[in-house]
Amino acid sequence: MSKNHALKDVVEKLKKETSKWIKRRDPGLANFYWQAGYGAFSVSQSNVPAVIRYIADQRDHHAKTSFQDELRALLRRHKVEFDERYVWD
Repeated sequence: MSKNHALKDVVEKLKKETSKWIKRRDPGLANFYWQAGYGAFSVSQSNVPAVIRYIADQRDHHAKTSFQDELRALLRRHKVEFDERYVWD
């Protein structure tokens, strides 16, 4: 990501454009919307293959571990303080 673009602006544009794309692709998803918040994490180049595998296996992975439990564990592992009241929509 470029230092010339604020993360919030990139996420806002991404959500807007993907929402339009999804709704055009399937009229049955006319009520689709993204959650209000977002999280952003950096990944070192050496970990990119592992992240690609994680994304490819996400459906199976989340059948065993919920997204919420995984995010909590990630935040705790990296000593990121958070308040449950503000993490979930």
